Amino acid sequence: MAGQAGGFRVWHSLGRAVLALALLSLVVACSPIIRNHGYVPTDDDLALLTVGKDNRDTVAFAVGRPSAAGVLDETGWYYVQSRYRQVGPRAPQEVERQVVAISFDQGGTITNIERFGLQDGRVITLSRRVTETNIKGANFIRQLLKSVGRFKAGDFLKSEG
Repeated sequence: MAGQAGGFRVWHSLGRAVLALALLSLVVACSPIIRNHGYVPTDDDLALLTVGKDNRDTVAFAVGRPSAAGVLDETGWYYVQSRYRQVGPRAPQEVERQVVAISFDQGGTITNIERFGLQDGRVITLSRRVTETNIKGANFIRQLLKSVGRFKAGDFLKSEG
């Protein structure tokens, strides 16, 4: 009987260790993963710039060149930084975004410096990969069944002309 009690203790200890390892794995798997993307100059860096005095060259020297600029012309430089949080198998969620916009006049002198946050933005669809169908209320099976019987054998035979 003493041997059975010792074996039970070993299995009991092993079971507790496996349970503790499973709980630890669950806690680690559910801890958030934070990812940072992009670059935004700090307020201290932006304090070195003077509106109406500094130009593109001094901005590039003080805070660096941005990853985005005005689309049609170089009237603005945009610095963008985002922070994403992901928990477990869920999709990453953007929890913070900062955009610093530095505007220039035609001569390249700074006209404005602005900082925007995630709360200032709107969700805008830049591209959509959905094909609109002109078939309303008809699914694929119904279309397939409707086409049965509409074919003629002559449609499939090669005609010599």
